[in-house]
Amino acid sequence: MLNLVLFGPPGAGKGTQSQKLIEKHGLIHLSTGDLLRSEISQGTELGLEAKKLMDHGTLVPDEVVIGMISHKLDANKDAKGFIFDGFPRTVAQAEALDQLLASKNAPILGMIALEVNDDELEQRLLLRGKDSGRPDDANPEVIRKRIKEYNDKTAPVAGFYKAQNKFKSINGIGSINEIFDEIDDVIAAY
Repeated sequence: MLNLVLFGPPGAGKGTQSQKLIEKHGLIHLSTGDLLRSEISQGTELGLEAKKLMDHGTLVPDEVVIGMISHKLDANKDAKGFIFDGFPRTVAQAEALDQLLASKNAPILGMIALEVNDDELEQRLLLRGKDSGRPDDANPEVIRKRIKEYNDKTAPVAGFYKAQNKFKSINGIGSINEIFDEIDDVIAAY
């Protein structure tokens, strides 16, 4: 099973590259934001618990998110693999994900990180903000805060996968197809 963590800061191109990987390799995109919305709309026990927390402005605990990921894996037992996008965001989440996947005999094969410098990220997000209508992509101050949050809290997750020899870094600057070809070369080596 081809299970990948697509990693990188906001604006690195994860969504664009995920779509191309899904199309070529038949993988299932596993976005925690989408999972939360789906579980809530279906009225599942986990979804109701998550909605209650979110309505109070509280972050959804890791164990609830892991439970949702487990449900998604179980619902797609015949999948060729999954792309994890937006998760794990912390080392604790990476450890919990590894435990879950080990219990299902479907480990992460690798983490592919899209490396893009902060100035380029800011320009990309401002450009995306003009089209997307997302207020968090239109304000340079908010963008810089998001990038700092990623660098401070999320980037250390790369070390977790480096320690397992599962980390590969890709230059995230170039044409979409050039970047995809590099990602695909990494996948072919698995």
